[in-house]
Amino acid sequence: MAHHLSAKKRIRTSKKANLRNRQYRSLLRTVLRKVREGETPEARMQNLRTAVSTLDRLVGKGILHRNNAARKKAHLTQFVAKAATA
Repeated sequence: MAHHLSAKKRIRTSKKANLRNRQYRSLLRTVLRKVREGETPEARMQNLRTAVSTLDRLVGKGILHRNNAARKKAHLTQFVAKAATA
């Protein structure tokens, strides 16, 4: 158990941040899954737009690294394009 006030405060703040980050990661996984499980090409494109917006928002908040988000966007875009032609 922490003894210093600053250490106790860090425990409290990191617990709050952990909960918040967990919610964001859950939201991200849901959005990515919706893109992959879209029924029609139009639905996939709409879900892709939502996913890209969510990824950019998470980068802005510092939840994701920008390169990680760029890689996810590239893979999703490639997936949607390949599924549209098939």
